[in-house]
Amino acid sequence: MDADDSRAPKGSLRKFLEHLSGAGKAIGVLTSGGDAQGMNAAVRAVVRMGIYVGAKVYFIYEGYQGMVDGGSNIAEADWESVSSILQVGGTIIGSARCQAFRTREGRLKAACNLLQRGITNLCVIGGDGSLTGANLFRKEWSGLLEELARNGQIDKEAVQKYAYLNVVGMVGSIDNDFCGTDMTIGTDSALHRIIEVVDAIMTTAQSHQRTFVLEVMGRHCGYLALVSALACGADWVFLPESPPEEGWEEQMCVKLSENRARKKRLNIIIVAEGAIDTQNKPITSEKIKELVVTQLGYDTRVTILGHVQRGGTPSAFDRILTQDVQKAMDERRFQDAVRLRGRSFAGNLNTYKRLAIKLPDDQIPKTNCNVAVINVGAPAAGMNAAVRSAVRVGIADGHRMLAIYDGFDGFAKGQIKEIGWTDVGGWTGQGGSILGTKRVLPGRYLDEIATQMRTHSINALLIIGGFEAYLGLLELSAAREKHEEFCVPMVMVPATVSNNVPGSDFSIGADTALNTITDTCDRIKQSASGTKRRVFIIETMGGYCGYLANMGGLAAGADAAYIFEEPFDIRDLQSNVEHLTEKMKTTIQRGLVLRNESCSENYTTDFIYQLYSEEGKGVFDCRKNVLGHMQQGGAPSPFDRNFGTKISARAMEWITAKLKEARGRGKKFTTDDSVCVLGISKRNVIFQPVAELKKQTDFEHRIPKEQWWLKLRPLMKILAKYKASYDVSDSGQLEHVQPWSV
Repeated sequence: MDADDSRAPKGSLRKFLEHLSGAGKAIGVLTSGGDAQGMNAAVRAVVRMGIYVGAKVYFIYEGYQGMVDGGSNIAEADWESVSSILQVGGTIIGSARCQAFRTREGRLKAACNLLQRGITNLCVIGGDGSLTGANLFRKEWSGLLEELARNGQIDKEAVQKYAYLNVVGMVGSIDNDFCGTDMTIGTDSALHRIIEVVDAIMTTAQSHQRTFVLEVMGRHCGYLALVSALACGADWVFLPESPPEEGWEEQMCVKLSENRARKKRLNIIIVAEGAIDTQNKPITSEKIKELVVTQLGYDTRVTILGHVQRGGTPSAFDRILTQDVQKAMDERRFQDAVRLRGRSFAGNLNTYKRLAIKLPDDQIPKTNCNVAVINVGAPAAGMNAAVRSAVRVGIADGHRMLAIYDGFDGFAKGQIKEIGWTDVGGWTGQGGSILGTKRVLPGRYLDEIATQMRTHSINALLIIGGFEAYLGLLELSAAREKHEEFCVPMVMVPATVSNNVPGSDFSIGADTALNTITDTCDRIKQSASGTKRRVFIIETMGGYCGYLANMGGLAAGADAAYIFEEPFDIRDLQSNVEHLTEKMKTTIQRGLVLRNESCSENYTTDFIYQLYSEEGKGVFDCRKNVLGHMQQGGAPSPFDRNFGTKISARAMEWITAKLKEARGRGKKFTTDDSVCVLGISKRNVIFQPVAELKKQTDFEHRIPKEQWWLKLRPLMKILAKYKASYDVSDSGQLEHVQPWSV
């Protein structure tokens, strides 16, 4: 990534980039409908990217109402207008319901107000109604202009000059109920609020043997309820799209009483506010409480989250409901309703059902196979959710599940025990690794581990861990020629805060670490709210992988993020200091710099801190903070709980399929496709033979040779007001990233 490594775009793309100019263009940005955490981050990006390409950007205050009213409700934004808003919840430009925009007369006024400022590009951040309204406005645009011309409000030249209205919609909705996108702005943050409440409830309820009924938002969409239930391991969940079967009252009470008999002190029931039964009659949280109290006599409390789900600081991560879904529910075609929600929703529902309800033993056909699960490497939040999922799916598939304690070290020593369904209850919200995990590789213990494989008749192995787990899998695979005990299906699920395992775009634990970094940066910046001109130098974990520093910098609005993958020198450091000095002369009073712990052997955190302190004398002072192992600890984020749960369940399904192939034939697994890493690549869940991943690996630095997130580097620089290029290849992949220099 040297500065002279740039390559000119080719063909049609070159023409596209030549016209990537906003000179003479005007963009209006508005937020509409219910607010959602992360809207301000979207507004900030629109404003700064618009200014970067040379356009004028206008705030449209109070949504469509401001567009109809015009005047001071449409005001030009500058770079500083969106400073220090990333961590702010809600929307700084306001949102309002607007009946006037629903009429043609209102839309005519809105068009006139936009034309007065030359605005023919709209960025609308909102939900169902907001984007539907924007699309109608776009379709009517030419007719509105002609009517304005007939009324004498604009001339014919204006009709031709402003003939086209371009609209971009960004979906802001905590319900995640919009087709065409996997995640809407605000959904992840809403899940954070819900899980925070559940975790707090679980702490107190464990002491009092209570049943809690938790009502979450979702009048027509059960996404929040479903994913929350997955994330906390709820005992029962009620959704609008998938009502419980007839007789659910008795079934639920039986399950709750069985849990209490097994000494489980806490029961969690999650209800979407629009939950219904198969007759389309409402199932309310109060009705459920009354049922539990009457039938079981349990101390039962109701918590209604309401708009607390909208509030708070947006998380680091942050579909239009088709009428077909509502029609299917109205007509009681609930299977169709689930299918119409999309593959992800249906998958979540199926996973929840498999993990929440254990079939009687006499209904599970036994495979007589022993499957072992082990954690390897450093702890990562979400590991326990992954183990829980593997154990329960394995038991549901008829296997005997074995837990290996303390990594490969414990494996060699025979620290292996059978683990049952109830043993993993309540594990989803636990941080760290309950099984224990070590960085020890199996190479020096191959004979001992082979003996334990034979002693315990282990037929398959699931490894959950980071780069050491990847290396360990390679060593076990290479040892197959000497030890036939390793000729079994083996699969690895990546779990590491560093997100540095080849074969997967994401690793369990990285989201939690990223949220920790973002929260810490927000707090550090807030601590200096009364201090003038201060720059913070923050060191993140990740080894040689700059994922946490880069993504944390994007989420927290950093001015620079130093990473190993993009070499830098003293000239880059100096230009960064000069850049910050110039920024400090404006209303921006705080700076933020992130440094990946292994980005440079010589440019250490102390060196960068001292350089900034010396060069910034008289303009700003500096503070430094090494985040350290706090990035590994704490309760896992909703994403990591659900990601760990779903990917581990998929790994067990793969193991079951492999074992089914060999059933009754005594088959030994010797081919590469029986030793795999399970990962996420471009939204697809894929199993890749570990042998094939070797050529994609930089073993010296323990990172993949290609990393998708490097394509985002120019965005952070642009949003921090650096001069940076954003060139992409014909395939749409980033070809060149400028170093951190002006």
